[in-house]
Amino acid sequence: QVHLVESGGDSVQAGGSLRLSCASSGLTSPYCMAWFRQAPGKQREAVAITYGDGSPYYTDSVKGRFTVSLDNAKNSLDLQMDNLNADDTAMYYCAAARVFYCYWSDDRYAYWGRGTQVTVSA
Repeated sequence: QVHLVESGGDSVQAGGSLRLSCASSGLTSPYCMAWFRQAPGKQREAVAITYGDGSPYYTDSVKGRFTVSLDNAKNSLDLQMDNLNADDTAMYYCAAARVFYCYWSDDRYAYWGRGTQVTVSA
């Protein structure tokens, strides 16, 4: 059984930073983990994905501002978010899939956390 639990969401002002964490259990290789977000009235989108070896990939809107890091020893996937803006306001979800190839589409991920809210005020 795979379990994912997110933490770290908060309300911050534009230009600020937050660090989200996803504690995982039950994952075995090969796997892919990802951070998704969903803003009110919008589709859920992947912002960062990482293979089990830690290789990260980012969507264009967060490149240079977000950094994803995988700590296999702690079974944790962190998302450091810097220079936040109002467009980053969303519920952020951690997701995982037992696959060799990581996808950007949410329907490829079988395991999800409940989410953590990030609100950025202008």
